[in-house]
Amino acid sequence: MTLTRRQVLKYGTFATAGATMFGGQSLFSSRAMAATTMTGVTYLPPSYKALTYGSNRFVELLKENGGDALNVEFYDSGQLLKADEQLPALRSRSIDFMFHTTSYITRSVPILGITGLPGVIGELYRHPERLAHGSPLLELINEVLAEENLYMLTAGGGVLEPEYIWSTEASPIRSLEDVRGKKIRIVGFEATQALEDYDIGATRIPSSETYMALQRGTVDAGVFNISTVIGRSLQEQLQVCYKLPMTAFTVAPFMLRDTWDSLDDEVRGVLENAASWYDENFIDHCNNDIYPNEYWPQVEEEGIEVVEPSDEDRDTFNDGAEAVWNHWKGEVGEDVGSRAIALALGEA
Repeated sequence: MTLTRRQVLKYGTFATAGATMFGGQSLFSSRAMAATTMTGVTYLPPSYKALTYGSNRFVELLKENGGDALNVEFYDSGQLLKADEQLPALRSRSIDFMFHTTSYITRSVPILGITGLPGVIGELYRHPERLAHGSPLLELINEVLAEENLYMLTAGGGVLEPEYIWSTEASPIRSLEDVRGKKIRIVGFEATQALEDYDIGATRIPSSETYMALQRGTVDAGVFNISTVIGRSLQEQLQVCYKLPMTAFTVAPFMLRDTWDSLDDEVRGVLENAASWYDENFIDHCNNDIYPNEYWPQVEEEGIEVVEPSDEDRDTFNDGAEAVWNHWKGEVGEDVGSRAIALALGEA
């Protein structure tokens, strides 16, 4: 039987590559050492122009600056691994780095929930410097990640514009009360928790299947970042954007901590250079260029009604966020959770 490359990766038969790359280097003189080869993935397709802008350039920088020290193989669009397969593959050393949306993996890596907590994400969105490279918040996140042998090279310089509730013509949502009883596509666990009191039918549907779900009425609405709307052409099936910030996320590059620590100075320097560019440019380009100048005009052209939430709805939603915060603190620890929230809110 001939195995595809994806099958080989999935079943781990080339996982020994990591040992070859790092464990055997002392057997050779520096002159004879082969370049380190790193395999990276993202499930995001090129149609996500904003979200793949950063990862594409990150990989280009690795290739441009790797010289004889670093070779890179990179697979997008889930060619090698689907979204839910990426983290297990990283942990099993089948891949060396991955770009992942934080909202997808907060159940497996709870500390990343700070990028999606209701009532917090608005502050992180307005103050991206609080999640920048070298910030106390990012350092705290990596301290916790290290306990699971994970390392986030950069958060991309902040969080993306928050996710709002987008609904169809058949089931328009123009207020918080309109949410009650609706079937809503949600990925982020934190947003799901925040809407539990409204008796919603929360459904976790892959973005690739969301267009048909909206078209067929499988769901009435979705909690989306505008990148998902445009990247999957969902504006064709949507009628109302209720612009109450529900949750947020970033797309970040991750490695295993011990892999990072084992790299020689030259390879680590190439990665740090790419991470520095990513930190300075990714979120800024999305939030301040592509979204206002390209994506929101497309939403307007499609005739989607954009509804600003009332002050009462904002207060009601944010008041309910405290229960989500407490649940999250229970997962990450009271001290860590309180410190992270304080740093995100600019109170520490």
